Amino acid sequence: MYVGHFATGVLLKALFPTVPATPIIYGVGFLDLLDGIFTMVGINKVAPNLAAGPYLYYDLVFIDWDHSLAMAFVLSLLWALLFARSTSTAPAAKMGAVAFAASFSHWLCDLPFHNLDLAAYPYSVEHYGWGWWGRYLTGAWMMEGAFSAVCLAFAVSLFARRGVSINGVLVVCGVLLFSLSPWASPMYYVAQLGPPADYLVHGALVTIGFAAPGAILVRLLDGAESRADANPAKKRL
Repeated sequence: MYVGHFATGVLLKALFPTVPATPIIYGVGFLDLLDGIFTMVGINKVAPNLAAGPYLYYDLVFIDWDHSLAMAFVLSLLWALLFARSTSTAPAAKMGAVAFAASFSHWLCDLPFHNLDLAAYPYSVEHYGWGWWGRYLTGAWMMEGAFSAVCLAFAVSLFARRGVSINGVLVVCGVLLFSLSPWASPMYYVAQLGPPADYLVHGALVTIGFAAPGAILVRLLDGAESRADANPAKKRL
């Protein structure tokens, strides 16, 4: 899953408006930010496979240190601890809990789509994943788009009640959906580079693909909240 993670983050931000966007939006991508880095340094193992749809074109051979169930839980706890501090808008417990929910939502959202490559713990024999990517191919991309649309629709409604407009966020999510589609995915070309460029560029794109849009979305969301706060007459409860 890709854009679905960001859509989940936007919905979480709408549900918890007093929590800043950073721990939420970067939280939903935290596991993949690490995944890309771990792939580049050789901890994770991926293998090019042009038949692996709908947009990844790689088999995720070993991603246990960031995408196993146990490590997703541990890393989400670490992410929560990083942000479990009081702010002017939210107490420490709430900050930590929402940060944890954002990070761990990544594993939960990945579960239906991954092709039985989510280990129970590092080097575990037991693996999870419902395999929608392999089973439905382009249909899985459409399912992700539908899931994202539902999350964003709820988010728009919740933001609108407080007089906050997130049109810019919707545009970004739309671009992300189609940029990593069966027809536009850069991974198709990266998978044909040959080693070591194939896994180095793959890892770099995974990390950048969450870091760069994450920065844009954080700025858009925080900016939208600031503009609404500056016009209290427009806010609706």
